[in-house]
Amino acid sequence: MAELVAPQALLVDFGGVVFTTRKRPGGVAELAREVYDLLVQHGQTELDEPMVLEDIESGLTAWKAWKNAKSRPYAPRDVTHEEFWEDFVAADWPAASRQAVLERAFHLCYRLGILEAERTVRPSAVELLACAHDHGIGVGIVSNALCGQVHREAVEGAGIAKYIGAQIYSDEHLIRKPNPRMLQLAARRLGVAITQCWYVGDNFDRDVLCGRRAGVGGAILMVDQDTYDVPYKVRVEPDLVVQNPGELLAALEQSLRATNSVEVA
Repeated sequence: MAELVAPQALLVDFGGVVFTTRKRPGGVAELAREVYDLLVQHGQTELDEPMVLEDIESGLTAWKAWKNAKSRPYAPRDVTHEEFWEDFVAADWPAASRQAVLERAFHLCYRLGILEAERTVRPSAVELLACAHDHGIGVGIVSNALCGQVHREAVEGAGIAKYIGAQIYSDEHLIRKPNPRMLQLAARRLGVAITQCWYVGDNFDRDVLCGRRAGVGGAILMVDQDTYDVPYKVRVEPDLVVQNPGELLAALEQSLRATNSVEVA
């Protein structure tokens, strides 16, 4: 285990660290039905429901490729809700149909987040957050998100908002990891120097790289379902690799014991 100085703030990714995200069967099809009904309400009948579903699925595939590409720039921006629907989903729709989804872009991104995936708190994540809170260590969630409001509601629903001092989501600031400003914003809100923060994420290209660019005191990789599905070579390595929140909790407790021992000595 790497020797890490106990942090003054713990910055964590949403998915892969605090929550596990699983695809919800039929969720995208349910959204396509809602979008189709919206178009019909606006008098737009050029597209049938299967075509709407096909374009949403194609848009999500293109968006995934775009997200991988955006891990290469030093300070990437994020798409707006309107850009997601206009550029990735509805680019070739009739103008009136495009306008109908653009006017509801935030709501549709929110519904996509709700319907597409199920989110559950990872085992020992609550204990990890409680330990940080009990020791006066600020906690911030820093996450790329199409609609951060979905994540905020998940945090509230899980009963862990009391442990979280800052939440930074890419769609709310129009920047995305590995843009180092994401982590710097969280550290600033917590009133802690970035060098006194640990940052924990589950990807090399978005998370470990972001931590290195921002200058965190500890860049930690937590293994989740897509951790080693790296889109291209990333020349950064984490200070520590943990398999789950329980292992991170052990590392945090060890760093606190080591700090206390030094202070007593």
